Amino acid sequence: MSGVSVSKRVLRTTVAAAAAGAVAFAPLAPLAQEGGAGADPISIRIGANAEFTRLEFAGVIGARSRVRREGRDVIVRIGSTAAPDVSRLKVDPPKGVEKVETRAVQGATELVLTLAEGADARNGSADGVVYVNLFASAPDAPPPVAVAPSTVPVTTRATPTKVSMTFQWDKPVGAAIFRRGAAVWVVFDAPARLDMTGARQLGPASDAHWTAAADHIAVRIAAPEGLAVSAVARGTSWTVVIGGQPVAVAGVPVERADTGEAVLVARMAGATKAIWLTDPLAGDRFAAVTALAPGKGFADRRRTIDMALLPTAQGMAVEATAEDLGILAETDRVTFSRPNGLILSPPSAVLDAGADESGAPRKAKFPALILAEWADVGHAGFSTRYRQLQDAAAQEAMAAGEDPRASAEARFALARFLVGSGLGYEAVGVLNNIVAKAPNMAGEPELRGLRGAARASIGRMEEAEGDFAAAAVAGDPASAMWRGYIASTQGDWAAARQAFAAGAVAADAFTPLWRARFGAAHAQAALETGDLPAARALLAYSFSQGAPAADQLTAHLVQAKLFEIDGQSDRALAVYTAVSRAPLDAVSVPAKLGVVRLSLAKGKMKPGDAAKELEALRWRWRGDATELAVIRQLGQLYLSQGLYREALTALKGAGPGLNRLEGAADIQADLGDAFRMLFLEGGADGLQPVQALGLFYDFRDLTPIGADGDEMVRRLARRLVDVDLLDQAAELLKYQVENRLEGVAKAQVATDLATVYLMDRQPEPALQAIWGSRSTLLPGALNAERRALEARALTQLGRYDHALEILGDDATSEAREVRAEVFWKQQKWLQAAALYEARLGQRFADPAPLTAEEEARLIRAGVGYSLGHDSAGLNRLSRNYRPFIAGARAKTALSIALDDDGVEPGDFAALTASADTFAGWVTAMKDELKTKTGGNRAAAPARPQAAAPATRPAA
Repeated sequence: MSGVSVSKRVLRTTVAAAAAGAVAFAPLAPLAQEGGAGADPISIRIGANAEFTRLEFAGVIGARSRVRREGRDVIVRIGSTAAPDVSRLKVDPPKGVEKVETRAVQGATELVLTLAEGADARNGSADGVVYVNLFASAPDAPPPVAVAPSTVPVTTRATPTKVSMTFQWDKPVGAAIFRRGAAVWVVFDAPARLDMTGARQLGPASDAHWTAAADHIAVRIAAPEGLAVSAVARGTSWTVVIGGQPVAVAGVPVERADTGEAVLVARMAGATKAIWLTDPLAGDRFAAVTALAPGKGFADRRRTIDMALLPTAQGMAVEATAEDLGILAETDRVTFSRPNGLILSPPSAVLDAGADESGAPRKAKFPALILAEWADVGHAGFSTRYRQLQDAAAQEAMAAGEDPRASAEARFALARFLVGSGLGYEAVGVLNNIVAKAPNMAGEPELRGLRGAARASIGRMEEAEGDFAAAAVAGDPASAMWRGYIASTQGDWAAARQAFAAGAVAADAFTPLWRARFGAAHAQAALETGDLPAARALLAYSFSQGAPAADQLTAHLVQAKLFEIDGQSDRALAVYTAVSRAPLDAVSVPAKLGVVRLSLAKGKMKPGDAAKELEALRWRWRGDATELAVIRQLGQLYLSQGLYREALTALKGAGPGLNRLEGAADIQADLGDAFRMLFLEGGADGLQPVQALGLFYDFRDLTPIGADGDEMVRRLARRLVDVDLLDQAAELLKYQVENRLEGVAKAQVATDLATVYLMDRQPEPALQAIWGSRSTLLPGALNAERRALEARALTQLGRYDHALEILGDDATSEAREVRAEVFWKQQKWLQAAALYEARLGQRFADPAPLTAEEEARLIRAGVGYSLGHDSAGLNRLSRNYRPFIAGARAKTALSIALDDDGVEPGDFAALTASADTFAGWVTAMKDELKTKTGGNRAAAPARPQAAAPATRPAA
């Protein structure tokens, strides 16, 4: 039976059914289908009543449909590339729908329902289906449920100089009460209506107006500016007093966050929410932060660049000068922040003044700047200078104790000295100790700059990145220089150039040593981004700083690369060779890589020797762009030698720890390209099938997602079938069917899987593969192929009548072949003989020798006519094909089968063995698999394979 599964029951969602009344379901036009409705991946149902039409999308794929609205178009995205048959919807669209169409998109099909003017649609999911309700006219919105707000009586007691206003709530509410100019604001965090009949006497206040919203109510009371404001909570009521003597309230402390972030934190117990309001006279926006009783307020006025905190009698009030100011109220704290941090004074601004240590390293102009004078030890020498600064720092730390406001100047002086002297580890320890004693110092620009510089100088680039990413040093040009230096070590050349440009104003203020290092790193970034003039100028700048020879090695590496680009390979090789002898791996490893690359190009080094050198370099220097360059060079070298396993192993050596680097994407691209070359473009065709299978299994995680990955598996399975490794081929295809594919693609691969099972004489798994991948959306040719395979499997199980029922009136060549096999098995000789002769067609007109498959058909045709006693048919065969006996493979069998005297019973067994059509079918299926997977083209030339992977050197 074919057709889309159409349910004739009422809607499964009982609530929807009750709302809609009786629903009549109409079937859609039948779709091609191979099984019952229970297995349909897409099942479309339609029902209608007087109010609306309902479409339901069910099934494994249909239930995952997604619905969106674009103007008048309702678009249903179905996760299948084969379009469902919606001809019924197109011919007779539902009420309110102008037209229905389908369109193919990447990986799916979209059903587009264009609504008529005034029509509407609702969609959702329930009971395992996705539904769309279509209305000819927009349904009336249900009337909103009226929730009557509570009424709060307000009473006043007034004198000429003072007024008390009481708000008699029936539940505890949070409040914010404060003065803003010539008005007093009273804000509550709950909606209500105010009964002001008892508040007509306002004393010194002139008027009071209130506004309500869904989550709050605000009262504005006009009152002269000289009058004090206070608030008192009694039970659930709030009393606001304007005039008289001011009443002190519990203060709300506001401090910088302990974490050092550029945010302010107010400690206010019972804080409930921040409410933004607009002043009706001034027109500006401000915020009130409400809090529960007892009373608490902010008694001071505090202003920053981003905001201003107003004095309050209860809660908090904030005027924002920054549009992106964020206020978060959380039970006992209120946080004020901006996406990039508030603009605040550094934490050191509130520290006590430190003792004036004459001769101590002074603070630099920029937070991350290193001054040459910091390393000055004077006449007493390094040890005396170090001990002097260390003692001062220790005394300061002991005197500070746990006081976060104590001076840290002596400790900063020690850190400057250590950074300037190149003692990065010790400097990091001192600065970490400062943060441990006073966590808010993590927001101090100088601490971030010094610690980042110390960490970068000792190679801790990731930790240094964290310091230089802090908001405290975001605008520091010296920090930008460090960010450029870090980016260059990670191979992110574009980011390095951008950062160096941002920090140019601070470059000449660094020590000559760091000017030379920054210049070399910037030159390398310019070289890698193709700006050769800038690279030469920066290289000259680096050499002009007079840095020690060891610190000029990086510049010499850049110089060698410039020689190489200019075509001066001999000079480049000489510089690389000289630098490679340096005892510093940071420069000798990239230099040695240059030696290997140029020596290979000049033919001075054999590939095997180069591979050994590169394998050794992999373990000498780890964790940055140099390691990636070595790995990539090694992988390309192995690929050029045909050492595929070694190449893939080397490229995968760039583990997850290097993914953060810019060049990691190139390594992954090389891995993917190599795997595609091997298993999609025929590169592995030169390997033995077992070798190719082992290589695929060892690196199967590189299989790309999508059509390319599936094609790789099919090609490899075809190669295994060629050498009769049928179990292994079936395992590959079965994994694809069960884990990676859906829809038409799944059915295609499942068809190949069933074919392999039948080649291996396993009809039961073949049937499972066919039945488990049924779909209503398959092309006709694929459906015919699957029917023939299903019938062949049933034939192998002896279920001949069921096989013929499956074939029906299918007249394709595959179906006729299987039908002939069934008749032969049923000993219906004449029907079988007629089909076998028909399969031969006019073959007798071609004098070329018969193929083995054609001989088998001819023998069976002759035997069938003989055993069916059809002399005319046998004579016709004998007359047409007797000339082919001389060149036949089975001369005796063919001679007996075409003998006019017929077949003797004793000859039947021998003739049956000679007419094995199954072997011919297997051969034909192998050829078909080759055609499907491109295996019929010329194989790639075989490449030599190493007996074993190259031995890794000791780390």
